[in-house]
Amino acid sequence: MEDLLKKIPGLNVQSDGTIKIGNQEVEKVMIDGDDLFEKGYKILTKNMPVNPIDKVILYQNYSNNKHLKGIENSDKVALNLTLKEDAKRVWFGNLLLGLAPQSEIRHEIRGNLMNFGKKNKYYFITNLNNIGRDATGDISHLIRPFRIDEPSSLGDTQKAIQLINVNNELPNLSKKRTVLNNVKMISLNSIFTLSDKVKVKTLGFFNLDKTEYYKDAIQVFKIGNLSFQNTEKVIANKRPITGFGKLDFTYDISKSMTLEYTGKINHTDELNQSNLTFNAATFNENLQSNNELLDQKAVLTHKWKENKVLLLTGRYIDETTPQTYHINPFRFSDIFDDKVSFTNQLSKNRMKFMGIEAHIMSKKTQGNLWELKLGGQRRTDQLSSSFQLGNDEQEMFTKPQAFQNDLTYTSTDVYLSSKNRFKIKQIYLVTQLDLHHLSNSLRYTTATSQTSSFVVPKIGLDWKINESHKVLSSYTYSTTNLETADIYKGYIQTDFRSFSKGLGEFNQLNASNAIVQYTLGNWSDKFFANIFLAYVKNYDFVSSSSIVTSNAVISEKILIKNRVYWSLSSNIDRYLTAINTNLKMVFGATKSSFQNRVNAQELREINNQMVEYGFELRSGFKGKFNYHVGSKWTSTQFRVNTNTANSFTNNLSFVDISLVLNDRCNLQLQAERYYFGNLAQARNTYYFMDFDVRYIVKENKITLSLAGNNLLNTQNFSNYTLTDISFTQTTFRLQPRYVMLKAELRF
Repeated sequence: MEDLLKKIPGLNVQSDGTIKIGNQEVEKVMIDGDDLFEKGYKILTKNMPVNPIDKVILYQNYSNNKHLKGIENSDKVALNLTLKEDAKRVWFGNLLLGLAPQSEIRHEIRGNLMNFGKKNKYYFITNLNNIGRDATGDISHLIRPFRIDEPSSLGDTQKAIQLINVNNELPNLSKKRTVLNNVKMISLNSIFTLSDKVKVKTLGFFNLDKTEYYKDAIQVFKIGNLSFQNTEKVIANKRPITGFGKLDFTYDISKSMTLEYTGKINHTDELNQSNLTFNAATFNENLQSNNELLDQKAVLTHKWKENKVLLLTGRYIDETTPQTYHINPFRFSDIFDDKVSFTNQLSKNRMKFMGIEAHIMSKKTQGNLWELKLGGQRRTDQLSSSFQLGNDEQEMFTKPQAFQNDLTYTSTDVYLSSKNRFKIKQIYLVTQLDLHHLSNSLRYTTATSQTSSFVVPKIGLDWKINESHKVLSSYTYSTTNLETADIYKGYIQTDFRSFSKGLGEFNQLNASNAIVQYTLGNWSDKFFANIFLAYVKNYDFVSSSSIVTSNAVISEKILIKNRVYWSLSSNIDRYLTAINTNLKMVFGATKSSFQNRVNAQELREINNQMVEYGFELRSGFKGKFNYHVGSKWTSTQFRVNTNTANSFTNNLSFVDISLVLNDRCNLQLQAERYYFGNLAQARNTYYFMDFDVRYIVKENKITLSLAGNNLLNTQNFSNYTLTDISFTQTTFRLQPRYVMLKAELRF
């Protein structure tokens, strides 16, 4: 499905599988009106075959809650895949088997088994491969779907923190080139219509993977008059195991009242092991991470009049994220004395969230809408970290006092929100006022508390000039509470040579947020353009004060005034009828100005900006030949104080050719070129080429294919990254060249 959606004008399928209409991500991808995966729709689009699909329907102004249709002013969009008649009420599916018998055997096994009946629907997916194919997209969107400004989205932003992440860096290439994996995924999904009033959805998901990771990096630091160079070589593997279950229960008490319950449970174990060489010193690094999640949510919706709705929402979340980190040997005597052989750190964050909310929506004449929301939320974090220094010879352990944490942080927020949307000629004006009463308590060795009341005002403008021109804008003065990751007092080890600590105190952060969006045309028009501008000024923000040496980085968070950030993104879709080709042009720019402190210097003024622009041409010929070509440039720049800016420009260009040789055989050719502006000439340009030949043995039954990946056998790939204190050249190992024979059976 993902390949098909990329070809539809107006739809923008990003490299990670995210689907957007202009600047708006789709809410869900449904099958015959039923949703199985919510924001985790990438599992569906990356695995479901195209042949049973009859139409792709786009819903604009979509409402996730059926009782809110025509009442809420929604700008959400959703996709619905309607099935062909012969694919309904019968079991059908496909099975793909692929094998590449090179010196290191590559395999791909994909299966879909489906039955979409009138009352019950079943969809089973499996995917096993070691060719870097992404089977799931971002799993977190399945486990924690997040919706902005959605009625009954209580608790969507709540998540327990993990303090350490290692070996996550990958080059900006498709995963089929960079990921050295061995994934085994199965997803079992069902919808049961028990009666006219009761519907139950079940989802079971299991994912087992082993990912290998190789990199060589040279990092050059320049901080004032201090400069030095570090070298790092990593050979690592990551083995995550995820089991996830979800139950949705919907009961229509009456035509105007519905009770919805969602229960989720997740268990993830992940083991990271690394052999690390840093400046000629060798280490073994181990990180064991776990996640236990229980999430329960209930929503009662009562539409007591045609234009009035009451929503009652309650939610409880319990999430735990223990981690065990070990580095051996420990060779940095400038941090601790030279008697230290290894370090251990045991950390754990347990987060409990409880919330209840009442939300009234009343639609007035001319589309005017009044909303009132009253609620309360309580979040408690229990964060502990125990850092140990060990000596193999003396069999001793010590616990430096400044590197221990044991805190309980509780934040209670009681709020009242009033929102009005009313029409003045062709303009809708939106006003919103949120009143918050916040109570914080923090327990370390002693207990402290804080109470605070504040107002969050918001004003917006929705101007539909005509059917083709629309303007949306809003301004918010926000106040946000500090999170647990910002306030812990003791140092925590975050990688083999880095330590960090928080502020150790309460605080709230104030900011101004403004957005403007202009849309010309509609997604299905021959010409469609979208421009989005965002501006944020943080009057208070959390920055860092760091001591950076060749062997160690020790940092602590500090509060700084006045950070400015703005972002501009635009895209244009133009269908060129004369040549049956869709032209897509994109432009984006971001700029941020902030301050930090490094090596006890005065506060440094950092200016960072990025600009990207590019185009694509995709043909829609009915004949035997089609093409898809494009190019994209990305420029990055850092400036510290008034020093000369460090900058570079990268480019990606590609050509995809499709040839229908006859009714049974077709050929796909893909070529890519990557250019990195700040790398040495010998390694600043990379080329890739792939092919896929398919032969239909029996129509809609058996297809054979031969696929070649990385035909030029580019085994390593280097890129260049830039920060305010360093620039880094990193070389990664890639998937080697292979040619795979595949057979697909449809039944």
